[in-house]
Amino acid sequence: MQWITIILLGIAANLDNLVVSLAYSVKQTKIPFVSNLTIAGVSMTVTYVSVIAGNRIIEYISPDTASLIGSLLLCAIGLWTIIPHQSNGDAPEKNPALIDRNGDKIVSFREALMLGVILSANCLATGIGIGANGISALGAVLSIGFFSLVTIGASNHCGKLLSRTPIGKYPSTIAGGLLIFIGIFEIFV
Repeated sequence: MQWITIILLGIAANLDNLVVSLAYSVKQTKIPFVSNLTIAGVSMTVTYVSVIAGNRIIEYISPDTASLIGSLLLCAIGLWTIIPHQSNGDAPEKNPALIDRNGDKIVSFREALMLGVILSANCLATGIGIGANGISALGAVLSIGFFSLVTIGASNHCGKLLSRTPIGKYPSTIAGGLLIFIGIFEIFV
């Protein structure tokens, strides 16, 4: 059963990547495979570090309490993702030029590192929830890395088509709903 949770976490953690890549695709900014791999690597590293931090929580409180806290944290992150926030337009999905500083319409390795750090912010809190729930660190890290590669690669190549689907139109709502579902699922399993 844990593999279902791991797959859903990988998808939920990377729907922001989908939105950013869609925006870049529409603005005809390419994300080459090496840059995509760099973004995935940053997300995997941040997730691993935060999962280890979540695992440390279990050392100081009972596993049941840690699991409950981790599940509630996943639900809270899901709600935070769903609730609309004011944006001043200085986000990479609104303005790809913030990352593509040289204006060549290609996200370079250095630009991908910066974008990876921005996109991995949601992996930080999610990783702590994963670790506190005792979910496999290796499985979660690999799932997040795999779905990072898939979401960025697919949306960068099929941007216009994906932007018309519910995933392209409502990624935050879908990601938040998945995290809430996973949090509730982990409470009762």
